[in-house]
Amino acid sequence: MSVHFRKLALIGIGLIGSSIALAARRQGLVDVISIATRRQDTLDEARQLELGDIYTLDAAEAVRGADLVILCAPVGAYGALAEAIGPSLEAGAILSDVGSVKEYVHKIVGPHVPDGVRFIPGHPLAGTEHSGPSAGFADLFAGRWCVLTPAQDVPQADTDRLVAFWQALGSNVECMDAAHHDMVLAITSHVPHLIAYNIVGTVADLEADTKSEVIKFSASGFRDFTRIAASDPVMWRDVFLTNRDAVLEMLGRFNEDLSRLQRAVRMGDGPALEALFTRTRAIRRSIISAGQETAAPDFGRPHKASPAPDLSPLREHGGGDDA
Repeated sequence: MSVHFRKLALIGIGLIGSSIALAARRQGLVDVISIATRRQDTLDEARQLELGDIYTLDAAEAVRGADLVILCAPVGAYGALAEAIGPSLEAGAILSDVGSVKEYVHKIVGPHVPDGVRFIPGHPLAGTEHSGPSAGFADLFAGRWCVLTPAQDVPQADTDRLVAFWQALGSNVECMDAAHHDMVLAITSHVPHLIAYNIVGTVADLEADTKSEVIKFSASGFRDFTRIAASDPVMWRDVFLTNRDAVLEMLGRFNEDLSRLQRAVRMGDGPALEALFTRTRAIRRSIISAGQETAAPDFGRPHKASPAPDLSPLREHGGGDDA
């Protein structure tokens, strides 16, 4: 299905927004890109990078005449943004987003969507630990998943059009129920981020000499926790506050499993430990088989003896690992 929009409005221009702008321009998917953000210095940076055609601090102004509007700001700002842009949205336009939670987005944005506007929340599972307009790159979405959770009254043709847009950016696309999305992402993304923040936070509380040794001798496990924990603090604050129920459910399951593991270590139960590690190794291999990671050692990092592998499978959502 061919896809083209005359005007794309990006509300927020961090890693995800800038990558959308670069990829959409490269693929010739839009005529005009309008960019809105709340800070003048961010807007100036986007202008210097030539990410769009129209630059404004007024989100309502940015969406006027747009047939595709994508919210790329932290999820916690969605309510105020939806209220601000609602009256200026054009009938027939598609309104979407890139947030890491979806039930909350339906709840907080939905009431402000005018009749005739197609509301199709989305979540590209792509990102890095970097943020800001200069962090974006056109290949961010190549081979990554994008999940859409269209409102029930959206015509299938409009959903298909947005699916085609994300496919043209390089994404694999799947549609699902918003609540199901939030539960799946709670265990695949949100809880791992919470654990990473907690482990790195533990190091931050160690005595100075011990902390310096931990940093100096960081092995691949702790090193990769720090990569995840470097993600955008505001974005992840909003993720945990807006997907609270699913995160707490998965944290409860995790704590139960952790207690069993703790007991096995305390009791010296080698068979139980080996059985668990065998099961988890199988999960790792299935992730590689699904194309979500490389089989290269050291978490896919390049080695002198071989060409650099594609690191995109390590990247997950919006100004941070996702989202």
